[in-house]
Amino acid sequence: MKAKDIMEKVKDYLSPDDTIRNAVNKMRVVKRDDGIVGVKGMIVLDNEGNIMGMVSVKDILKAIIPFYMTMTELGEFTWEGMLAEMTKKVADKKVAEIMMKDVITVSEDAPLMECADLIVKHNLQRVPVLNKEKKVVGIIYVRDLYNAIVKVLLDDKEVQNL
Repeated sequence: MKAKDIMEKVKDYLSPDDTIRNAVNKMRVVKRDDGIVGVKGMIVLDNEGNIMGMVSVKDILKAIIPFYMTMTELGEFTWEGMLAEMTKKVADKKVAEIMMKDVITVSEDAPLMECADLIVKHNLQRVPVLNKEKKVVGIIYVRDLYNAIVKVLLDDKEVQNL
């Protein structure tokens, strides 16, 4: 089995010019091939379909809650209403400002073992799949890889194909 055998084709993606508000809405309503609605991360493509980055729920949370914010700096500050106010402040920030730019990818012909190695080694939740022209053609979610493993575990005949 290869990456292209388990990847989902890319139907939805973010633009670097999307706002965080748009990104959150797209991530909330996107439908995966298995019928699941909503994703925890999406790729960011330019107008020519080149991968520019990736945005995850963690990236959005980091934009809302800056790293320098600690309880010791807040002193007598209360948390009441703070999250809503900080969320509104970053809603119009561009995806390009918060996206992870150093994205790990695999080729569509990569064996599943290579995909599994990258996911485990880098603690990834999703890996974009590139074709020979270096364009994104799909994405492998950790769940897709797990489902492939489950299929093998439950059907010994498939073991020889990995």
